[in-house]
Amino acid sequence: MAPSVTSSEDKIIVVGAGIFGLSTAIHLAQRGYQKVTVFDKQSYDEKQYSYLAGCDAASADMNKIIRSAYGNQTLYQDLSTEALEGWTKWNDELQSGEFVPNSMTRSTRVFINNGNLSITDQDQLPPFETDTVRNMELMGHPHTQLITSDPAHVAIAEQKGFQFGMDPFSRKAKGKPFLGVLDTTGGTAVADKACTFALHKAKLLGVEFILGPVVGEFSRFTHSSKNEVIGIQTRDGKTYPSAMIVMACGGWTPSLIPQLDNLCETTAGSVVLLKIPPDSPLFDRYAPENFPTWTYKIRDGSEGGLYGFARDDQGYLKIGYRGTKYTNPRMQIDGKERSLPITRYGSGETIKHIPQHALSVIKNFIAEFLPELSANGINIELTRLCWYTDTFDNHFVIDRVPGQESLMVATGGSGHAFKYLPNIGNWVADIMENKGLDRPLIKCWKWRKTQEGMPTPNIIMEGSAGERSLKRTKLCTNDDLLLDKKARL
Repeated sequence: MAPSVTSSEDKIIVVGAGIFGLSTAIHLAQRGYQKVTVFDKQSYDEKQYSYLAGCDAASADMNKIIRSAYGNQTLYQDLSTEALEGWTKWNDELQSGEFVPNSMTRSTRVFINNGNLSITDQDQLPPFETDTVRNMELMGHPHTQLITSDPAHVAIAEQKGFQFGMDPFSRKAKGKPFLGVLDTTGGTAVADKACTFALHKAKLLGVEFILGPVVGEFSRFTHSSKNEVIGIQTRDGKTYPSAMIVMACGGWTPSLIPQLDNLCETTAGSVVLLKIPPDSPLFDRYAPENFPTWTYKIRDGSEGGLYGFARDDQGYLKIGYRGTKYTNPRMQIDGKERSLPITRYGSGETIKHIPQHALSVIKNFIAEFLPELSANGINIELTRLCWYTDTFDNHFVIDRVPGQESLMVATGGSGHAFKYLPNIGNWVADIMENKGLDRPLIKCWKWRKTQEGMPTPNIIMEGSAGERSLKRTKLCTNDDLLLDKKARL
């Protein structure tokens, strides 16, 4: 067993101020660690995790889905229950005035319980949804997963104030088929506000943040004479010694930790933003109190994988696509290709459009389910590639790097980690301290390899020859963003 960090005086460095890094810093500080420092190249303290202000990590977003629905993966179901307690507590802390950043008020919410609706185009629910309904009942959460076609569940939704979430696209009124399950425990994480709140909370707990280009940007590790990692150097040339380093750099992690080859890969989801004016009749229709978060054919491959939200305070309506997880393979100095994030705001090469196929799938959904958008003259205003880190099995990676006792990673969110912002750091801290390592989830998060002959949810490391490579993908144009004009394949 690797030695644990045992002294509250030990210096601990966290590289990355996204959800893994923020949560880790908070929970370490709450355990009494007095010398925790978080580094990030983004000026999150100034830009408040706003993508529109220039922040380009996956955590820097308007909103993320919160759900308890996990099919037969009851370990994550339980982790979600734990997280929901944390989200509720954070809302309470804001309301009480205990932790209120300057950019927020006591009425600000970081979690909106407007439900998460999982939709299928089939006549019967997929196994994942039926498993979720059964397992939530078995684990003592009755009447939280409501089937849209069940009259008894429709009645329960009305009693609980969730009737808006049972048919938010008015499919039945239009005489069209509609089937799904509404997870009434879930809803919306207001992502930028949640991260800003977490950063503020960490600072009040004594965590130091070194943020911004150059001063906060990781450059390299420093090593002892025995080649042990003992600290980091930032882009400005300064070195920082540490007893433990946690690399939580989101989509940048695999290129910084090459040992993650064949375990993790950086992949992009495709996102569009539509802007609903405050004077539009759709502004109230798509308000979070009237509209749930949703997924559509989320596990159905390249023609599915859609998700979306109610509009935010500014009127932005976000729809995302993960049916194809795109990559950006680039040759690195060791002669190996690894996928790297390429964003709207990068210091080098940038990208402002999404793949044409992704846009086509999104536009087809809008035409079928949300035709009132184009009828009211609302078009797609902005597109974004959102870079995640996928593992081959969708389990996170929270473990020490093999051969380096003082270097950990907390990564591999695989598109479903944000909901654990309030609690995942407690697990990272346990692993750092070698506590409860025999728990099933922690075993799932250990360093691992694919098992020969065993199928995996994600195929990774296909390189520039792979079909998901952006080099082989046609991007959309500004003209394609008009909703009355289908994207051309």
